Amino acid sequence: MTKSELIQKLAERNPHLFLRDIEKIVDTVFDEISGALADGNRVELRGFGAFSVKHREARTGRNPRTGETVQVDAKRLPFFKTGKALREKLNEKKDDSQSSEDKFYSPFSE
Repeated sequence: MTKSELIQKLAERNPHLFLRDIEKIVDTVFDEISGALADGNRVELRGFGAFSVKHREARTGRNPRTGETVQVDAKRLPFFKTGKALREKLNEKKDDSQSSEDKFYSPFSE
């Protein structure tokens, strides 16, 4: 789902709101999450998950094409850990009324 698709879904579910207001809300939420992470804070959305920042130390790496050693700078990377409710939703069992062909996709079966 893209950001514009998210905005469209929210607009469909909330017809009493203007599209421009929904765009501002979505932008504000993403800006706040980004800002908190940039400040080194953790953002936790109960049931959904938690965003945090992982620190990677500087290290000596190797260019796979030339084999030459290169210095890799230290960096901070965003990290997302799913919440319990989201994990359970992703792993819940589907309705048993589906045929076995519908349950399992194989790129080799035609």
